[in-house]
Amino acid sequence: MKNTIIKYSAVMLTVVLLFSSGCKKYLDQVPNDRVTIEQVFQKKGPSEQYLANIYSYVDDQSEQWTQNPWMGNADEIDVTWSKYIIYDLNIGNIGASNAIFDRWGYYYSGIRAATYFLNHIDGNAEILALNGQQLIDQYKAEARFLRAYYYFLLMRQYGPVVLVGEKEIPADASAADMQLPRSTYDDCVNYVSSELDKAASVLPLVPSNNGQASDVQYGRATVGMALAVKARLLLYAASPLYNGNTDYASFKTADGKPFINQSYDVQKWKKAADAAKAVIDLGLYQLYKDPSGNPVKSYQGVFLQQWNSEQIFNRKANSLPNWDTHCMPRQAGGWDGIGVTQEQVDAYFMSDGKTIQESSLYSETGYTTVNGVQIYNMYVNREPRFYASVTYNNSVFQGGNMQSASPISFFVSGPNSKNGHPTDFTKTGYLVRKNVGTQTNSGSGGNGAQQARPLALFRLGEVYLNYAEALNEVSPGSPDIVKYLNLIRERAGVPQYGTASLPLPPSQADMRARIWQERRVELAFEALRWFDIRRWKIASQVMGDMHGMNMNKDGDDFYKRTVVSKHLFRAPASYWFPISQYDMDRSKLIVQNPGW
Repeated sequence: MKNTIIKYSAVMLTVVLLFSSGCKKYLDQVPNDRVTIEQVFQKKGPSEQYLANIYSYVDDQSEQWTQNPWMGNADEIDVTWSKYIIYDLNIGNIGASNAIFDRWGYYYSGIRAATYFLNHIDGNAEILALNGQQLIDQYKAEARFLRAYYYFLLMRQYGPVVLVGEKEIPADASAADMQLPRSTYDDCVNYVSSELDKAASVLPLVPSNNGQASDVQYGRATVGMALAVKARLLLYAASPLYNGNTDYASFKTADGKPFINQSYDVQKWKKAADAAKAVIDLGLYQLYKDPSGNPVKSYQGVFLQQWNSEQIFNRKANSLPNWDTHCMPRQAGGWDGIGVTQEQVDAYFMSDGKTIQESSLYSETGYTTVNGVQIYNMYVNREPRFYASVTYNNSVFQGGNMQSASPISFFVSGPNSKNGHPTDFTKTGYLVRKNVGTQTNSGSGGNGAQQARPLALFRLGEVYLNYAEALNEVSPGSPDIVKYLNLIRERAGVPQYGTASLPLPPSQADMRARIWQERRVELAFEALRWFDIRRWKIASQVMGDMHGMNMNKDGDDFYKRTVVSKHLFRAPASYWFPISQYDMDRSKLIVQNPGW
């Protein structure tokens, strides 16, 4: 985005839940106050407020404890508090009658609101008089994009979904008329992909209001947003979970058609590669780099520098105070609760660009003195993204209530241990540092300050990795694979592949493993790992016992890998969430997901 772009207008920030009493489930009936609704769609302001309500369903992916478990139930972080429902998911306390993290009705409410908008905004007299048909067409494209995005969010959580289509359910519809079955996954992909294409054909290149350069607005849907969602959608569709997965041969529609295509199709990878390349070829986005050239600051700035050139699709918000405070140590007034797993720590490369298994620089014995502080050698000579992403024992932290930089201690006798507070302590001996706004000071004893920034949901770095992964499957050996992989590593300050010290991966399988690990590092704590390990069908291998340092000890005994929690994965049930019994009872044609 350009610096000339101004912030999302106040009217579009107004979230008016016009149907708060009638949008609980996607089969709920149209509001009875038809006259009022018809009047809404004849006025510019109320129509824009209705569109703002549709945007409001873009939820906060950083909220890991009661809304989105995509980090806390993967193998990258551990949320310490058993009082939150993420704990129930980790131990397997979930089912159709206990559908925790249930977003089925929530996203269908957004879908239904978007469809209602699409079907009623044409002919808006005030918009036509003031702005003409162009603005109506743009608003329709925004609603179409959001509807497609909500379908995608449903699909990544539940697999095949119900495609409601363009027809509204009338107020006097019979129960029989409200029965709709789930479509096959491929049909869902084709529908959502085509809807994103339709939206992209109308949406502006930069977020604007009626194409006026003087009224460009952050947060509005763009071509890049639609194409980025399409690229991720098609990448998932090409992956082993959905592409010729014979494990689900018995998962069928009522008429006997498999929900998951049983024949592998390499052309799905071609479609995914083309979709990612289409985003790149827009030429609108660039990897963010700090002016200083410091790779740690560059990686941090991707998330902390508002509306920068790498961000494609952001959830507009004034700040992320809960994320910041949950990730900060108690020394800084935080809640000390979002712990990085040892598995994720081990995934980061060394400064020579090699894995810890390959590099001669890696050691788990002894200490190195850095600025007068003893640092365990496990944390020495790591790549820059590690230092930008993980707070480890004796690392220096400044932020929150800490006015000056000081080492953070997780020893049992230290200020961030369970001895200091029996519920607020990281069980792993690490905390997430990535995307933590150190100016936020809203924790215990803080002054309430918050570091303003949006939450990046889609960014160019992911698109590069999507493209490299898909291209490796359909055209192994293509020079574009290592080109875009190396662009990520170059920004991160990591040696690139194809040098004397770091030769190119010799086979398609080797390259695949390198791309997967690069995704794990580059995209850590961005709510993507949960879906990656499932679509690759490796979740059963990497889930289970999660490790950290020994939080019951001091000194050398602290630095021992210790099982700290269990993140349950049970095939086939854990690949998708159950559809709640409430929705199953209301929708008799819906087939439940396997294992529930």
